[in-house]
Amino acid sequence: MNPKLIEVALPLATINAEAAREKSIRHGHPSTLHLWWARRPLAAARAVIWSSLVDDPSAEGYRDPYGNLLPTVEAQEVERQRLHGILERLVKWENSNDPEVLAEARAEIDRCFPDGPPPMLDPFAGGGAIPLEAQRLGLTTFAGDLNPVAVLINKAMIEIPSRFAGLRPVHPDVDRSLTTWERAQGLAADVGAYGRWMRDEAERRIGHLYPNATGSSGEKLTPIAWIWARTVKSPDPSWSGHVPLVASWTLSKRKGKPTIWIEPVIDRDSMTISYEIRMGGNPSVGRTVSRANGTCIATGAAIPGARIDREAADGRMGAVPMAVVAQGPAGRLYLPIAAEDAAAFARSSLEREMVDESSLPHGRTRGTFGGNAQGRYYGFFEFADYFSDRQLVALTTFSALLQQISLMVEGDAVAAGVADDGVRLRDGGRGAPAYADAIVTYLAFVIDKCADYWSTISTWSNSGEFVRGTFARQAIPMTWDFVEVNPFSASTGSWKSMTGWVVKAIEQLAASGTDGKAVQMDARARMRESPEAALSTDPPYYDNISYADLSDFFYVWLRKT
Repeated sequence: MNPKLIEVALPLATINAEAAREKSIRHGHPSTLHLWWARRPLAAARAVIWSSLVDDPSAEGYRDPYGNLLPTVEAQEVERQRLHGILERLVKWENSNDPEVLAEARAEIDRCFPDGPPPMLDPFAGGGAIPLEAQRLGLTTFAGDLNPVAVLINKAMIEIPSRFAGLRPVHPDVDRSLTTWERAQGLAADVGAYGRWMRDEAERRIGHLYPNATGSSGEKLTPIAWIWARTVKSPDPSWSGHVPLVASWTLSKRKGKPTIWIEPVIDRDSMTISYEIRMGGNPSVGRTVSRANGTCIATGAAIPGARIDREAADGRMGAVPMAVVAQGPAGRLYLPIAAEDAAAFARSSLEREMVDESSLPHGRTRGTFGGNAQGRYYGFFEFADYFSDRQLVALTTFSALLQQISLMVEGDAVAAGVADDGVRLRDGGRGAPAYADAIVTYLAFVIDKCADYWSTISTWSNSGEFVRGTFARQAIPMTWDFVEVNPFSASTGSWKSMTGWVVKAIEQLAASGTDGKAVQMDARARMRESPEAALSTDPPYYDNISYADLSDFFYVWLRKT
């Protein structure tokens, strides 16, 4: 075999710089399609694949694009620098779908493989960077993984977009005046359109649970989120009520602007605590929980971590709303809890009782899932325990709409001229039923992103004034003051925001038209078979697989929807 470029020399400085730069690229990056750990930089994957296929100029019989042999080391180095120039252009994020740059890169592959490049198999596909970049370079791509979430991510990146590449959108409200719809742009437009319908329909059903906030002048404002604190009963017998466990009282702390914070107001006569919003200065009290140990804000009594865990496990941990974050004319506004909010919380509890329990994902949390390093559970024994009543109502409402969306998409697709062949996506279909399955898959991803941000583990970033999701780090930590998002705002954590992330990611997928296939498989067992048998069909799902925390959290929603 001829020596390949990767074996001799690469422009590592450029590749490293572009790989590092990807960390700051959010909108449109495939990593925003669905959460996955250990994402590999696309620039590095693209560089490795291309340079593994392209011959180094030192190869015997190598000829430059003009057909000239390269007998000297100097001539070979000049040609090598030309190849490096192609690679340096190829790894730039802005050139990911540039037709001229991709054509230039594929031409070099074709020169080394006149009969066509080899297929690419990644049996440990994970987040899908290698299969995606192989497909971008024109290779037939196969991806495998044991984890069903990884498999579905890869299907959404390399299999579905290539199957419907160039298809015009079918939703009747999408402007279809464009003469060409490149890659998966039509698919992305439909995901956005049907996502908007889901938002409007969900708001019609449960919008009353999210009342508008009232500004200082009586104006109605759209709430972005509600800030809550978990509570436990004080161990001090002189205080009979619950007390808040708060890690930070600060709501906004931005450079050049006054700090906005919550002040707890203690009424010792009624033994109640209310919360006011203050501007300027610093919080008047310190955090009331640290390293899982609490302090009674009313009396100063210590609340040991073991007691907090026991109270939660016995169902005696509560939660209290402390503030509303609303969208004002010139930015975020922070307001106290109003009577309308309290009424909405009460209605949410009633509607939560009407949720069909069989429609909720079930399963005991295992090991340290949801607990801290000491193995505490804090009352999180079922997946539903991670969500407030209102969050559960919202998630089940959006999930239930997917069935209706499937019928709508299929009907619209047939009306738009897509073949009604009766073949589902999982069976290799390319007609209306398969297209409906594709749209539902991406909208299920949106629900997954919402499940990440609509849990009681989500927190408020006071420095950036945005919502941090459940998986702000690679674990599910215990959070004491948490944020509850308004699904129907247009701001951080909302349904509109989550749909936008998915739509932008679909728009940037390769969808090159070359085949891609993702299957669930045990790499060791399946590779003992012939490659054709290993990749021909999807194996069944295995109920006895012990999945990682991330898969547990999302797979329950994927399985349900």
